[in-house]
Amino acid sequence: MVTVCVLLALLAGAAILLVVTLLRRGNSRTENVDGLLIEQRSRTQAHSDRVSFGTFSAHNAPPTMTDHYRP
Repeated sequence: MVTVCVLLALLAGAAILLVVTLLRRGNSRTENVDGLLIEQRSRTQAHSDRVSFGTFSAHNAPPTMTDHYRP
């Protein structure tokens, strides 16, 4: 019984720590143009990677279906 209580206390402590960490971070947004451009570029790259290396393109399509290196 003591072991179960200790386990639950550890889980609750971890959950509280995560909540506090997320609340301290806040909803800070990028204020400058450079940061916005970096975020946009990374979003575009992530989308391109999802399309190029997704399940459909990896298993059900010919290798030249998506041109990952197209300018």
